[in-house]
Amino acid sequence: MALTLSTLLDAPGLGLTLAGSATSTLGREIAWVAVTEQENPATFLSGGELVLTTGVRQRTAEEQRRFVRVLQRAGAVGIGFGVGLGHDVVPHALVAEANRWGLPVIEVPYRTPFIALGKLVADSHSVDHLAKLERLITDHQVLARSLLTGGGLPELLKHLGEMLGTELVLTQFTAELYSSSRDAGAPTMDRWVPFPVPTGRRDACTLWAKKPFDDSGIVSYAQNLISIELNNLTKQRQAQRALAGQVMADVVRGALETDEASRRLAGVGVNSTRRNVVLLAESAAHHKNLRGTTLPAALDGAVSAIVDHDLMVVVEDDGGRAPKLARNLADHLVEAGIHATIGIGGSYTKPNGLRWSYFEAKEAAARGLEVNEPERLSLTSLLLSSEDVPLADMAGEAIGPLVRFDRQHGSELVHTLETYLNLNGSVASVADELSLHRNTVRYRLGQIAELTGYDPAVTADRVQLFLALAVRKVAKA
Repeated sequence: MALTLSTLLDAPGLGLTLAGSATSTLGREIAWVAVTEQENPATFLSGGELVLTTGVRQRTAEEQRRFVRVLQRAGAVGIGFGVGLGHDVVPHALVAEANRWGLPVIEVPYRTPFIALGKLVADSHSVDHLAKLERLITDHQVLARSLLTGGGLPELLKHLGEMLGTELVLTQFTAELYSSSRDAGAPTMDRWVPFPVPTGRRDACTLWAKKPFDDSGIVSYAQNLISIELNNLTKQRQAQRALAGQVMADVVRGALETDEASRRLAGVGVNSTRRNVVLLAESAAHHKNLRGTTLPAALDGAVSAIVDHDLMVVVEDDGGRAPKLARNLADHLVEAGIHATIGIGGSYTKPNGLRWSYFEAKEAAARGLEVNEPERLSLTSLLLSSEDVPLADMAGEAIGPLVRFDRQHGSELVHTLETYLNLNGSVASVADELSLHRNTVRYRLGQIAELTGYDPAVTADRVQLFLALAVRKVAKA
């Protein structure tokens, strides 16, 4: 412990005595010892010093009183006055002024060198600093061990909270990841201190410490440990989603027998005997970030995978919670800087049910809303879900000539065809919708029939074109 004026007065062999009646700062720690003979040493003081002087520059009572006032304003903890050189006793004016301001005055006998007092204070600081370093190293070891032994971030926060004597909460975006206790509560800026945790990503991770707490430097070390652990968790998620994605891709393609599919799904945590729902997050701009991003707390226990650059989340649910879970996922991704479209599949059992749910979710996501609820599984999705039906190739053959023609001539044959089919084959309605003359619409329909070989006015050909457009839209999404 650093020395106080009281412990210094009691130190054996120094012969120090208290001159005057001021005692208000006797219990304060001495920050340092400053020796001066200047009339105004305030420039060289930072507060908390024991100022030692022989008073050779304070000859008059006014000079002595001024010297006391200067030290009091500078925040000195006390005055050590050496007698036997400039003064045989501590001047009465100096003592009286010090009593007035509550600044203790210690008489230092001639036989006690000032350096002896400075050495005692310096040694006490060294011992105190060493003890803090040893405690800090021990705390470092405790925090590191909590991660290395598998306790993870919850165990680290528990120990860190005990070291700081306060509650801790780790948040990511606006969601709580971990806390040091169940009663920690939600952190607020007025009662908590935020410590950003760098992860090299837009994770917005923050360690919150509830006021008051005593930080010996351990928080900065904890920030680094938390940062490393979060990055490790991100890599683990990426690896797990890649592995699960291989299984999901095989299931979605129908490449596995039912028993084999059930066994492999169980290996990645999906119980295919239960009802499962697929949530599919698609993001053309941020699909790379989907590989390692966290999921909201509401999806704890869900199995996530990367399939064709999309984030596939399998939730055990009868469908009742799916819309709310999808909204939670969408909001969470937005907070992470990931703008995605969420599609919701139906709730089914068995591996084939998972396939259907996946294609329902993919078709729903193609509608382009932030959260898209499932509709009845369309013929398009059923055909897409079968690898045995090369519908995507057939769609490309049917629509490809129109796409190429539009690209070369700046025309809108594909859009005209989509509008015509959506408006139930009404030329008048298409003309009104596209602000075209009816003859122009008929001319475009003739071009479509000539380029594709399918006449939109014929029911069978219209069905073929409708399926081709629907497949193209779903496959493109």
